[in-house]
Amino acid sequence: MQSFSRGWNFLIQAWKMAMADKDLLKPSIFALVAGFVVALIGVVPLVLSALVLGTESLVGRIAMGLFGTLLVFAQFAVTYIFSAMTVKLIYDYLTGGDGRMDKAWEIVKRDWLDILSLAAASTLVNVIKNIVRGNGRRRNFIGEAIAGLIDRLWTEATYLVLPIMVIEDVNLKDGLTRATYVVKNNLLLIGISTIGVSWVTGLLGFVFALLGLGLGFGIALPIISLANGGTALSVIAILLGVMVASVFFMAANVIGSYTATAYHTCLYLWVRNNETSGQSVPANVPAPLAAVLPR
Repeated sequence: MQSFSRGWNFLIQAWKMAMADKDLLKPSIFALVAGFVVALIGVVPLVLSALVLGTESLVGRIAMGLFGTLLVFAQFAVTYIFSAMTVKLIYDYLTGGDGRMDKAWEIVKRDWLDILSLAAASTLVNVIKNIVRGNGRRRNFIGEAIAGLIDRLWTEATYLVLPIMVIEDVNLKDGLTRATYVVKNNLLLIGISTIGVSWVTGLLGFVFALLGLGLGFGIALPIISLANGGTALSVIAILLGVMVASVFFMAANVIGSYTATAYHTCLYLWVRNNETSGQSVPANVPAPLAAVLPR
Protein backbone atom coordinates (compact mmCIF):
# COMPACT_ATOMS: atom_id res chain seq x y z
CA MET A 1 0.00 0.00 0.00
CA GLN A 2 2.87 2.38 0.79
CA SER A 3 4.37 1.65 -2.63
CA PHE A 4 1.11 2.59 -4.34
CA SER A 5 0.83 5.77 -2.25
CA ARG A 6 4.37 6.80 -3.19
CA GLY A 7 3.65 6.05 -6.84
CA TRP A 8 0.56 8.25 -6.71
CA ASN A 9 2.51 11.05 -5.04
CA PHE A 10 5.24 10.79 -7.68
CA LEU A 11 2.61 11.05 -10.44
CA ILE A 12 1.38 14.28 -8.81
CA GLN A 13 4.96 15.62 -8.60
CA ALA A 14 5.68 14.68 -12.22
CA TRP A 15 2.55 16.44 -13.43
CA LYS A 16 3.31 19.53 -11.37
CA MET A 17 6.58 19.60 -13.29
CA ALA A 18 4.68 19.23 -16.58
CA MET A 19 2.28 22.05 -15.67
CA ALA A 20 5.25 24.29 -14.91
CA ASP A 21 6.77 23.55 -18.33
CA LYS A 22 4.20 22.43 -20.92
CA ASP A 23 6.92 21.38 -23.39
CA LEU A 24 7.52 18.28 -21.26
CA LEU A 25 4.19 16.80 -22.40
CA LYS A 26 4.45 17.57 -26.11
CA PRO A 27 6.49 14.49 -27.14
CA SER A 28 4.00 12.12 -25.48
CA ILE A 29 1.15 13.75 -27.43
CA PHE A 30 3.16 13.74 -30.67
CA ALA A 31 3.91 10.04 -30.11
CA LEU A 32 0.18 9.27 -30.02
CA VAL A 33 -0.49 11.04 -33.31
CA ALA A 34 2.59 9.59 -35.03
CA GLY A 35 1.82 6.10 -33.72
CA PHE A 36 -1.73 6.32 -35.07
CA VAL A 37 -0.50 7.41 -38.50
CA VAL A 38 2.13 4.64 -38.58
CA ALA A 39 -0.51 2.07 -37.62
CA LEU A 40 -2.83 3.25 -40.41
CA ILE A 41 -0.05 3.07 -42.98
CA GLY A 42 1.37 -0.21 -41.65
CA VAL A 43 -1.93 -2.07 -41.67
CA VAL A 44 -2.34 -1.56 -45.46
CA PRO A 45 0.32 -4.10 -46.60
CA LEU A 46 -0.93 -6.52 -43.94
CA VAL A 47 -4.48 -6.41 -45.30
CA LEU A 48 -3.28 -6.59 -48.91
CA SER A 49 -1.12 -9.63 -48.09
CA ALA A 50 -4.10 -11.37 -46.51
CA LEU A 51 -6.39 -10.55 -49.45
CA VAL A 52 -3.97 -11.26 -52.29
CA LEU A 53 -1.87 -14.12 -50.92
CA GLY A 54 -4.34 -15.56 -48.41
CA THR A 55 -3.87 -16.34 -44.74
CA GLU A 56 -3.52 -20.08 -45.24
CA SER A 57 -0.69 -20.12 -47.79
CA LEU A 58 2.94 -20.25 -46.66
CA VAL A 59 3.84 -17.19 -48.77
CA GLY A 60 0.90 -15.29 -47.30
CA ARG A 61 1.89 -16.13 -43.73
CA ILE A 62 5.52 -15.16 -44.39
CA ALA A 63 4.47 -11.85 -45.98
CA MET A 64 2.09 -11.04 -43.12
CA GLY A 65 4.74 -11.99 -40.56
CA LEU A 66 7.30 -9.75 -42.28
CA PHE A 67 4.98 -6.75 -42.57
CA GLY A 68 3.76 -7.31 -39.02
CA THR A 69 7.34 -7.30 -37.73
CA LEU A 70 8.12 -4.11 -39.67
CA LEU A 71 5.04 -2.47 -38.18
CA VAL A 72 6.12 -3.46 -34.65
CA PHE A 73 9.60 -2.01 -35.37
CA ALA A 74 8.06 1.24 -36.63
CA GLN A 75 5.87 1.53 -33.53
CA PHE A 76 8.84 0.96 -31.23
CA ALA A 77 10.86 3.53 -33.19
CA VAL A 78 8.12 6.15 -32.81
CA THR A 79 7.78 5.42 -29.08
CA TYR A 80 11.53 5.66 -28.41
CA ILE A 81 12.07 8.77 -30.52
CA PHE A 82 9.51 10.76 -28.55
CA SER A 83 10.46 9.16 -25.22
CA ALA A 84 14.06 10.25 -25.87
CA MET A 85 12.78 13.79 -26.39
CA THR A 86 10.88 13.59 -23.10
CA VAL A 87 14.01 12.40 -21.29
CA LYS A 88 15.99 15.35 -22.67
CA LEU A 89 13.27 17.85 -21.73
CA ILE A 90 12.99 16.51 -18.17
CA TYR A 91 16.77 16.40 -17.78
CA ASP A 92 17.09 20.01 -18.94
CA TYR A 93 14.19 21.10 -16.72
CA LEU A 94 15.65 19.45 -13.60
CA THR A 95 19.22 20.62 -14.24
CA GLY A 96 18.61 24.01 -15.85
CA GLY A 97 15.01 24.94 -15.11
CA ASP A 98 13.82 24.88 -18.73
CA GLY A 99 13.06 22.09 -21.19
CA ARG A 100 13.28 23.28 -24.78
CA MET A 101 11.81 21.48 -27.79
CA ASP A 102 14.61 22.59 -30.12
CA LYS A 103 17.18 20.85 -27.90
CA ALA A 104 14.96 17.78 -27.68
CA TRP A 105 14.85 17.57 -31.49
CA GLU A 106 18.64 17.86 -31.54
CA ILE A 107 18.80 14.69 -29.45
CA VAL A 108 16.76 12.83 -32.08
CA LYS A 109 19.10 14.06 -34.83
CA ARG A 110 22.14 13.08 -32.76
CA ASP A 111 20.95 9.68 -31.55
CA TRP A 112 18.57 8.50 -34.28
CA LEU A 113 20.73 5.48 -35.15
CA ASP A 114 21.04 4.43 -31.48
CA ILE A 115 17.29 4.88 -31.01
CA LEU A 116 16.57 2.72 -34.07
CA SER A 117 18.95 0.06 -32.74
CA LEU A 118 16.96 -0.01 -29.49
CA ALA A 119 13.76 -0.34 -31.54
CA ALA A 120 15.32 -3.23 -33.48
CA ALA A 121 16.37 -4.94 -30.23
CA SER A 122 12.85 -4.53 -28.82
CA THR A 123 11.39 -5.97 -32.04
CA LEU A 124 13.66 -9.01 -31.71
CA VAL A 125 12.63 -9.45 -28.07
CA ASN A 126 8.99 -9.21 -29.17
CA VAL A 127 9.52 -11.94 -31.77
CA ILE A 128 11.19 -14.19 -29.17
CA LYS A 129 8.38 -13.49 -26.71
CA ASN A 130 5.76 -14.52 -29.28
CA ILE A 131 7.66 -17.70 -30.14
CA VAL A 132 7.88 -18.61 -26.45
CA ARG A 133 4.18 -17.86 -25.96
CA GLY A 134 3.19 -19.93 -28.99
CA ASN A 135 -0.19 -19.77 -30.68
CA GLY A 136 -3.30 -21.83 -31.04
CA ARG A 137 -3.02 -25.22 -29.37
CA ARG A 138 0.65 -24.68 -28.55
CA ARG A 139 -0.20 -21.92 -26.04
CA ASN A 140 0.04 -22.95 -22.41
CA PHE A 141 0.38 -21.43 -18.95
CA ILE A 142 4.18 -21.89 -18.74
CA GLY A 143 4.77 -20.27 -22.12
CA GLU A 144 2.47 -17.38 -21.21
CA ALA A 145 4.28 -16.87 -17.89
CA ILE A 146 7.75 -16.89 -19.47
CA ALA A 147 6.63 -14.56 -22.28
CA GLY A 148 5.12 -12.18 -19.72
CA LEU A 149 8.34 -12.19 -17.71
CA ILE A 150 10.43 -11.47 -20.83
CA ASP A 151 8.11 -8.59 -21.71
CA ARG A 152 8.22 -7.04 -18.21
CA LEU A 153 12.00 -7.36 -17.83
CA TRP A 154 12.77 -5.89 -21.25
CA THR A 155 10.23 -3.07 -20.84
CA GLU A 156 11.78 -2.14 -17.49
CA ALA A 157 15.27 -2.35 -19.00
CA THR A 158 14.38 0.02 -21.86
CA TYR A 159 12.95 2.55 -19.40
CA LEU A 160 16.41 2.74 -17.78
CA VAL A 161 18.55 2.27 -20.91
CA LEU A 162 16.91 5.12 -22.84
CA PRO A 163 17.75 7.83 -20.24
CA ILE A 164 21.31 6.48 -20.13
CA MET A 165 21.64 6.66 -23.92
CA VAL A 166 20.26 10.21 -24.04
CA ILE A 167 21.98 11.70 -20.98
CA GLU A 168 25.36 10.00 -21.43
CA ASP A 169 25.32 10.05 -25.26
CA VAL A 170 26.16 6.34 -25.60
CA ASN A 171 25.04 3.60 -27.99
CA LEU A 172 22.77 0.66 -27.19
CA LYS A 173 25.61 -1.70 -26.23
CA ASP A 174 27.14 0.79 -23.80
CA GLY A 175 23.70 1.74 -22.51
CA LEU A 176 22.90 -1.90 -21.67
CA THR A 177 26.34 -2.31 -20.06
CA ARG A 178 25.79 0.81 -17.97
CA ALA A 179 22.28 -0.28 -16.93
CA THR A 180 23.58 -3.71 -15.93
CA TYR A 181 26.31 -2.07 -13.84
CA VAL A 182 23.77 0.21 -12.12
CA VAL A 183 21.49 -2.71 -11.21
CA LYS A 184 24.28 -5.12 -10.19
CA ASN A 185 25.89 -2.58 -7.89
CA ASN A 186 22.60 -1.43 -6.33
CA LEU A 187 23.25 2.14 -7.39
CA LEU A 188 19.53 2.94 -7.52
CA LEU A 189 19.53 2.72 -3.70
CA ILE A 190 15.84 1.75 -3.76
CA GLY A 191 14.03 -1.04 -5.58
CA ILE A 192 11.93 -0.09 -8.60
CA SER A 193 8.89 -1.48 -6.77
CA THR A 194 9.45 0.77 -3.71
CA ILE A 195 7.60 3.52 -5.59
CA GLY A 196 4.71 1.87 -7.43
CA VAL A 197 4.53 4.10 -10.49
CA SER A 198 3.65 1.18 -12.78
CA TRP A 199 0.82 0.13 -10.46
CA VAL A 200 -0.62 3.64 -10.41
CA THR A 201 -0.40 4.18 -14.17
CA GLY A 202 -1.77 0.68 -14.77
CA LEU A 203 -4.76 1.35 -12.51
CA LEU A 204 -5.37 4.74 -14.11
CA GLY A 205 -5.21 3.14 -17.54
CA PHE A 206 -7.79 0.56 -16.46
CA VAL A 207 -10.10 3.21 -14.97
CA PHE A 208 -9.81 5.44 -18.05
CA ALA A 209 -10.53 2.46 -20.32
CA LEU A 210 -13.66 1.59 -18.32
CA LEU A 211 -14.82 5.22 -18.36
CA GLY A 212 -14.15 5.50 -22.09
CA LEU A 213 -16.00 2.30 -22.90
CA GLY A 214 -18.86 3.18 -20.55
CA LEU A 215 -19.34 6.66 -22.01
CA GLY A 216 -18.84 5.39 -25.56
CA PHE A 217 -21.54 2.76 -25.18
CA GLY A 218 -23.69 5.20 -23.18
CA ILE A 219 -23.65 7.63 -26.10
CA ALA A 220 -23.89 5.12 -28.95
CA LEU A 221 -26.59 2.69 -27.71
CA PRO A 222 -29.41 5.22 -27.09
CA ILE A 223 -28.82 6.83 -30.52
CA ILE A 224 -28.80 3.41 -32.20
CA SER A 225 -32.09 2.50 -30.51
CA LEU A 226 -33.59 5.83 -31.66
CA ALA A 227 -32.32 5.19 -35.17
CA ASN A 228 -34.84 2.33 -35.50
CA GLY A 229 -32.59 0.43 -37.87
CA GLY A 230 -31.50 3.50 -39.83
CA THR A 231 -27.99 2.82 -41.14
CA ALA A 232 -26.72 6.41 -41.34
CA LEU A 233 -27.68 7.35 -37.78
CA SER A 234 -26.36 4.03 -36.43
CA VAL A 235 -23.00 4.61 -38.10
CA ILE A 236 -22.84 8.15 -36.69
CA ALA A 237 -23.67 6.79 -33.22
CA ILE A 238 -20.89 4.18 -33.42
CA LEU A 239 -18.38 6.77 -34.62
CA LEU A 240 -19.31 9.11 -31.77
CA GLY A 241 -18.93 6.29 -29.24
CA VAL A 242 -15.54 5.31 -30.65
CA MET A 243 -14.33 8.92 -30.64
CA VAL A 244 -15.35 9.44 -27.01
CA ALA A 245 -13.73 6.17 -25.92
CA SER A 246 -10.57 7.02 -27.90
CA VAL A 247 -10.12 10.30 -26.01
CA PHE A 248 -9.97 8.39 -22.72
CA PHE A 249 -7.60 5.75 -24.15
CA MET A 250 -5.29 8.46 -25.49
CA ALA A 251 -5.33 10.35 -22.17
CA ALA A 252 -4.38 7.16 -20.32
CA ASN A 253 -1.56 6.55 -22.80
CA VAL A 254 -0.12 10.06 -22.38
CA ILE A 255 -0.34 9.86 -18.58
CA GLY A 256 1.37 6.45 -18.46
CA SER A 257 4.09 7.26 -20.99
CA TYR A 258 5.06 10.63 -19.55
CA THR A 259 4.95 9.53 -15.89
CA ALA A 260 7.02 6.37 -16.46
CA THR A 261 9.63 8.28 -18.47
CA ALA A 262 9.80 11.02 -15.81
CA TYR A 263 10.24 8.43 -13.06
CA HIS A 264 13.08 6.53 -14.70
CA THR A 265 14.82 9.74 -15.78
CA CYS A 266 14.72 10.93 -12.16
CA LEU A 267 16.03 7.56 -10.96
CA TYR A 268 18.99 7.69 -13.32
CA LEU A 269 19.76 11.31 -12.45
CA TRP A 270 19.84 10.23 -8.81
CA VAL A 271 22.36 7.51 -9.66
CA ARG A 272 24.46 9.99 -11.62
CA ASN A 273 24.38 12.63 -8.88
CA ASN A 274 25.40 10.16 -6.21
CA GLU A 275 28.32 8.89 -8.29
CA THR A 276 29.49 12.45 -8.85
CA SER A 277 29.22 13.49 -5.21
CA GLY A 278 30.42 10.18 -3.80
CA GLN A 279 27.73 10.13 -1.15
CA SER A 280 23.98 9.83 -0.75
CA VAL A 281 22.38 13.02 0.54
CA PRO A 282 18.87 14.45 0.01
CA ALA A 283 20.23 17.33 -2.08
CA ASN A 284 21.34 14.83 -4.71
CA VAL A 285 17.83 13.53 -5.30
CA PRO A 286 15.80 15.14 -8.14
CA ALA A 287 12.93 17.10 -6.59
CA PRO A 288 9.99 14.96 -7.87
CA LEU A 289 11.67 11.84 -6.50
CA ALA A 290 12.86 13.43 -3.24
CA ALA A 291 9.28 14.33 -2.37
CA VAL A 292 8.16 10.69 -2.30
CA LEU A 293 11.18 8.70 -1.13
CA PRO A 294 10.87 6.72 2.12
CA ARG A 295 12.31 8.78 4.95
